[in-house]
Amino acid sequence: MDYYLGEIRLFAGSFAPAGWHLCDGTTLNISAYDALYSLLGTIYGGDGQTTFKLPDLRSRVPVGQGTGLGLTSRSLGQQFGVAQVSLTTNQMPIHSHGLVASTSLATAAQATGLVPAQNGSDLFYAPQPVAGANPQTMAPASVTVAGNNLPHDNIMPSMAMNYIIALQGIYPSRN
Repeated sequence: MDYYLGEIRLFAGSFAPAGWHLCDGTTLNISAYDALYSLLGTIYGGDGQTTFKLPDLRSRVPVGQGTGLGLTSRSLGQQFGVAQVSLTTNQMPIHSHGLVASTSLATAAQATGLVPAQNGSDLFYAPQPVAGANPQTMAPASVTVAGNNLPHDNIMPSMAMNYIIALQGIYPSRN
């Protein structure tokens, strides 16, 4: 089977076969892999004098370089994205925390089938108001901020495998 020098493939094994290397960001000597260096240069790192690096695809998903319709432009070798994100209120859809309540005096102490109402002694609930009732301003402490603002994983269902790169093979022509 023929393959190109610098070709990257998924491999289900726990090692790289002979003539291949794991895509793990390893630094290689230009003098030992000059043909591969002529393809990769320092896109993935290295000093460009004596060393260059292989792509590091550990815990990364490769995407096509360039600009797709309506997508962000990505250049070859660019790393982007984060494993965890914390949402802010700016990222949430516009919404409200409406509360059905009555401005009538409370008639019951238990909430079953009733809504919050004006305090009437030890009574706190009344029958639901008629549809279209005017919303009332609540006390500032009635609806409060909740949550811990902790980041969460932002990962699609995935399976870890090894990407390998050919250290030898057919030198690809541009035509």
